[in-house]
Amino acid sequence: MTRSQDLVWNGIRREKLRLKCGSFYIAKDRASKPQGDDSHFIYGVGGWSKHGVDAGLYAAELINNSLLATLTQPLTQVDPMKVLDEAFSKTKAQGSSTACIITLQEGNMLHAVNVGDSRFMVIRRVEIIYKSPIQLHSFNFPYQLGNSANCAKPRQAQVIKVRVAAGDVIIAGTDGLFDNLFELQILATASKGIEQDLGAEEMVWEMAQLAYQPSRDKAAVTPFMEASKRAGRFRDGGKGDDITVIVSRILGA
Repeated sequence: MTRSQDLVWNGIRREKLRLKCGSFYIAKDRASKPQGDDSHFIYGVGGWSKHGVDAGLYAAELINNSLLATLTQPLTQVDPMKVLDEAFSKTKAQGSSTACIITLQEGNMLHAVNVGDSRFMVIRRVEIIYKSPIQLHSFNFPYQLGNSANCAKPRQAQVIKVRVAAGDVIIAGTDGLFDNLFELQILATASKGIEQDLGAEEMVWEMAQLAYQPSRDKAAVTPFMEASKRAGRFRDGGKGDDITVIVSRILGA
């Protein structure tokens, strides 16, 4: 076997890859704002406010503990399951949260864990080559991590591995993104960004704004509306919700 053959797997050249990320957050009823350049964590907060609990405190503590957990592992070998386990065990606040952690490891592999209805997709040029599943008890009722007895635990997380290549784009987000945009809309926006060679920061801003518009429109046709009809709920328009989006471009070294 030649050296060049040894570096090719199913038509994908194996090389050292890196992620260039951009993230954007739009609060449900507030202004939009960027969230830094290298986030690989997504957390969604459930409806605890009616019980007098600020679930944002749980999510904030969970994500902070996750960041700390990554510092104890080699940069190119971060195990998202170990991160989630450690973060969960150290998070003591009331509340609950969905979670999605994605890492790029050696061998051109994405490793991810997911609990709930955050998700991600991998786009190669003009095609969605992978989309992660979600975990729902029922319509609009996702699995969520938490300390109460009826909450999910890390052992229930989906463990995901996806082979990627230079040039691929990862679109990750909370339900505020995927409940308001159809897959073809996300694909079209990402493909346009790839064709125009936009940076991750430019692509994520456009994606978040595109999701925000139908979230405020009671007449919009959205995945949330269609899912509600399948569940017998018949909710019109988009889903008013916080929107978190992370766009990651996979680059060669």
